[in-house]
Amino acid sequence: MQVYLPIAELSMNLFFLVGIGGAVGFLSGLFGVGGGFLLTPLLIFSGVPAPVAVASVTGQVVAASTSGALSHYRRGGIDLHLAMYLVLSGVLGAFGGVATFAVLRDAGQLDLFISVGFLVLLGFVGSLMLNEAIRAIIKQRKGVVVRERLPNQHNWMHRLPMRVRFKKSRLYISVLPVLIIGLFIGFVGSLLGIGGGFIMVPALVYLLRVPGNVVIGTSLAQVVAMMAATTILHAVQSQSVDIMLAFCLMVGGTAGAQFGASAGKHLRGEQLRGLLAILVLAVAIRFGLSLILAPADPFSMAVLGGAR
Repeated sequence: MQVYLPIAELSMNLFFLVGIGGAVGFLSGLFGVGGGFLLTPLLIFSGVPAPVAVASVTGQVVAASTSGALSHYRRGGIDLHLAMYLVLSGVLGAFGGVATFAVLRDAGQLDLFISVGFLVLLGFVGSLMLNEAIRAIIKQRKGVVVRERLPNQHNWMHRLPMRVRFKKSRLYISVLPVLIIGLFIGFVGSLLGIGGGFIMVPALVYLLRVPGNVVIGTSLAQVVAMMAATTILHAVQSQSVDIMLAFCLMVGGTAGAQFGASAGKHLRGEQLRGLLAILVLAVAIRFGLSLILAPADPFSMAVLGGAR
């Protein structure tokens, strides 16, 4: 069953769109990520223009992340105070990301930037996560007891000014790194069409020492607010949001996130991080190949700017 996508100007199978939306929604609930890092490349590789894929995926990320965030909220797994700071800085970063998106599109360099951006970002983050997960699994199998740092144990961030107490996470740290993390993820997320959860989760765990029981829920809460703002900004400024495409992805994503949140309770933390790292690296490798291999169609036509 074919459905026409007016902004993308092509027809795609309805069941394919709902299916990949559901699969990515499942991963969103399982890993606590928005899923855009996987869905945006899948759409691009399927023939959807990069600007439309980036802008439209933001709507699906909102739907899938909202479903997952509600599940964690009902279990008390969200630090709302911490999420508020992440959301405020994330929305500010989204403004900058959407503005940069428009500049790159008008210059005709957006596709190249997206490919290189995914390759560098996903390759770096995925390598770090996979290395950490493998070391944790090896130590666990050898019976080595690894004591995690408690929230009240100090590191260099505790010496920074403007400290705030986050009671739910049992933290008393500077708000500056919190704001910087939110700002960076908001900028990158709006520019590449990713929720940023695969960056947010490791940052909360390893930099801020947020307890594991609130990490995923807090990450999803930030993704929901930040990507909702990004969707509105893209619709108004770049006008690249394909409502039909976003709706089809939302239908599958909302249902998939519920199953993912339930399945995540049956896996250990190092296993989840290892699986997520493999997915991240697989996407990075695919973008790397697209940069060095000759395209099937070396010529394309696109409108770079409208009439003034």
